Amino acid sequence: MVISSSHNFSKSNLDVVNVNTANKINVKKIAQNGQIQIYRSTYRGCYPSIIRDSLRNAALGMKVLLIQFMKGGVNQGIDNAVTLCGNLKWVRSSHSFDQYNSEAIENNKNLKKTIHESTNELWNFCKKELQSGDNDQIILDEIFLAIELKIIDKDDLISTLENRFISGDVILTGTDIPKELLLMANQITELR
Repeated sequence: MVISSSHNFSKSNLDVVNVNTANKINVKKIAQNGQIQIYRSTYRGCYPSIIRDSLRNAALGMKVLLIQFMKGGVNQGIDNAVTLCGNLKWVRSSHSFDQYNSEAIENNKNLKKTIHESTNELWNFCKKELQSGDNDQIILDEIFLAIELKIIDKDDLISTLENRFISGDVILTGTDIPKELLLMANQITELR
């Protein structure tokens, strides 16, 4: 079951503004940020539809960036991103939380540090991409788990989203979502 709600854009979010100066009418296009969409669920691993939609969007010509914070794999990381359909850039952390047993992570300070550094490297990459305006859609998969584990700072995410420059949507997924981020969202979809 999917429950979804959205906020409407206000009249101040117009794409075109007419400027009347000295009997001349100039039309000025203003860049507008896309929506912030949050998908939440009570359990992990319920977001394949978002990945499917991102793949479809890339096949239709949109430039899509998919970041998976808590998933990793062999030869992953920023330098080894996977490109699909020519337009979908899929990046996972080079050392991620899901690659190891959670007890092993807690008992090994070096491993925990490596995972945190790798996730922070991925987050810094995301911040640059959110500011660049080069993507039509950015998906930040399980970013809320990274916040819950205190790998990424919640206030840093909020600030980055407030100052983003992307004409398309930013999609965030996770289970335990901070109230401040729910209030920022244009659309919240709960997957059950």
